[in-house]
Amino acid sequence: MKNLLADSMLLAQINLKQQAGQFSDATNLTVEDIVGGFLRLILVVAGLVFFFILVIGGIKWIMSGGDKAHTEGARNQITAALVGLVIVFSAWAIVELIRVFFGVNLFELKIPSAVTGQ
Repeated sequence: MKNLLADSMLLAQINLKQQAGQFSDATNLTVEDIVGGFLRLILVVAGLVFFFILVIGGIKWIMSGGDKAHTEGARNQITAALVGLVIVFSAWAIVELIRVFFGVNLFELKIPSAVTGQ
């Protein structure tokens, strides 16, 4: 029992030491880091919101019980959610294409200079 307790304490110490240093110091944050993180957050939140709207629309469709008005409302909600998901995915794809073709990463706001070596 003593060995088991000692081994678990040793593993806890090792795991804590391995996880140290995963996050950068908050004093090193720049405006570019904050804006880039905010843009990523907006894309993730928008994707999640549209996904949940899609799920709620599906539930409304199932619960409509064949009523034409409720079915039409649920269908419109599902269509709007799918359009929203396509717009969010398209925005992400456009940002990635700009990064690949032009070397401009809009999520980090780092624009390469025209002069080589800088």
